[in-house]
Formats: sequence, structure tokens, C-alpha cells
Amino acid sequence: MTPSDETGSGAGWLALFLVLVLAVLAFAVALATAIGDYSIGLRTVTLAITNGLGLTGADIPPIEESVVWDLRLSRALVAALAGAGLAICGAILQALLRNALAEPFVLGVSAGASTGAVCVIVLGIGAGSLSLSAGAFAGAFAAFALVAILSNGATSGPNHTILAGVAASQLFNALTSYVVTTSGNAQQARDVMFWLLGSFGGVRWPDFQLLCAVVICGLAICLWMARALDAFTFGDEDAAALGVPVARIRLILFAVTAMMTATIVSMVGSIGFVGLVVPHAARHLVGPLHLRLLPACAAVGAVFMVLADIASRVIVAQQTIPIGVVTALVGVPFFAIILYRSRPQT
Repeated sequence: MTPSDETGSGAGWLALFLVLVLAVLAFAVALATAIGDYSIGLRTVTLAITNGLGLTGADIPPIEESVVWDLRLSRALVAALAGAGLAICGAILQALLRNALAEPFVLGVSAGASTGAVCVIVLGIGAGSLSLSAGAFAGAFAAFALVAILSNGATSGPNHTILAGVAASQLFNALTSYVVTTSGNAQQARDVMFWLLGSFGGVRWPDFQLLCAVVICGLAICLWMARALDAFTFGDEDAAALGVPVARIRLILFAVTAMMTATIVSMVGSIGFVGLVVPHAARHLVGPLHLRLLPACAAVGAVFMVLADIASRVIVAQQTIPIGVVTALVGVPFFAIILYRSRPQT
């Protein structure tokens, strides 16, 4: 088989894989839209969506059509985009840092974004001129800067960056807790802490539109730099030898990662381990080349988050568990497995 045959075969498998995953995603979104305190049949959900798109004019109860179109569908689609964005961020950071444990949550980016968002919510920083997303974006970059300072000149390899990320995460989590406990009233503190664990309950169509633009833009930039990302997996020196402008590409991709993470955190709170679990699963399915890996991460991450959102609403009857708890239940064992497999061999 020639290289072109192998490339064609790989592209064909990727196309088939994406079609299958998107079909699963469509079913998962419909299921997430049907599930709730007021259950709605999948047929009614489908008709409500097609009515909203102007494709059909089926006669269904107005309350059910409103619940589907105005409340639940936007929630399911935001969950899909959040999962896709966090999975892409995880894949990018793992390539840039050459570390299997890298992801926004572990590196403290999510914690920094949370601190920035909470400062806007609770302290009113910016006096209304600073949006929640802008505050989260500033916090995410502050976390990145702190990690860069702590890991600068490290001689212990990429793992030192992970340790710096853990330190940054603890610092920003402590700052968030301090702001909430000292500046907010009891009800505000409960609401913020629940939001920090992840919740899709308050998202609506404007949130979907903004997140859709950010994730699509971020994915396009990352795909444009896919070959540079492949070179980064061999190390900075080898990437530079291949003609990759290492410093510029790294800065751009870090900025893209911070932008997506901050936007997601500002809308739904801090959700961990998606960027850790999904890229590893996607690599097993489509291989390590980022031109294939990034679309696969986006698709698998979307399905994973929608299913996690469904689980958060059905695990306990009449109660919604924070989405971050569900992802942690999956991510922590996966994190332990990676640590075990990456231990030094004696």
C-alpha cells in the first residue's frame, strides 16, 4: 500500500467515524431534550425541533414546544459545544507540553477563569463594563502566566509544568473561596459554589451563539496549525528544526486555549477531566495526527458532555447533580490509570 493509499484509507475511516459519532450525538441531544421533570416523548421532541427550524408545521402542545425549543434544546447544544471545546483544549495542551496529564483543569486554567468570573459576579469588578467572559478570560491568562513563571527553567521535564499547574489551581481555588466567603451573602455563596461545580441550567440561545462562534473559530485555528502541533510532539528543538516558529505558535495556541476555556467557564462553571479523558480515547480511535485527532476530540467530547448532563439529571431522582461531579467520577479513575501507566519502570 502506498502512502497516498494509507492517507485515503485514514481519511475514509475518519469520515465514517465522524458520521457515526454525530449520529450518536444527535440521538443524545434528543434524549437530553426529552428528559426532565416534565418528560416529553422523542417524537414530540423531533417535531418541536423541526417546527422551530421551519421544516414542519406539526400540531403539538404549545407548552411542550416551548419547553423543548426555549429551554432544553439550548442546554443540550451548549453542553455539546462545551464538551467539544474542552476536549480540543486538552489535546492542544497535551501536544504543546508533551504530557499525557495536561488539560485546562489540571493546569489551573479553569480555576483561574473561575476566579476571574467570580470577581465580576461577587465583587462587581469593572462596575458593569467588564463582562463575565472578559473576567474569566483575564483569570485564565493570569493562571497561564503563573504556570509559565513557576515552570520557567525547570530541569525535571514536562511533569514540572503539571506540578506548577497544580499549585496554580490550588492558589486560584483558594482565592475564589476567599472572595465568595468574605464578600457574598449566604444565598449568593451557595449559588456561586454550585455554579463553580458546573451547571447547564441557566444557559439559553445567546450563550449557544457565542460559544458556537468561539469553538468553531478555535477549532479552525487549531486545524490550520495541525502540522505544527504534530511537530511539537517531538519537542521544541525538533519542531524548530522543521521550520516551525515555536514561540509564535505556542503563544497563539495558548491564547486560543485560554479563550475557549474562559468562555466555557464563564457560562457553565469549571468542569474538569473532559480535556484529559477525551483526547486519549480519540487517539486510540483515529491516531495521533492532529488533523484527524482534533475533529474526533470535538465529536467525542460533545457526546461525552451531553451524556454526562443526562446522567447528572437521572442519577438522583428529582435532583440535579453538578456536572463537574459526574465528569470527576469518570476522570479521576482515568487520571489514576494514566499515572500508573506512566510510572518509571524498574
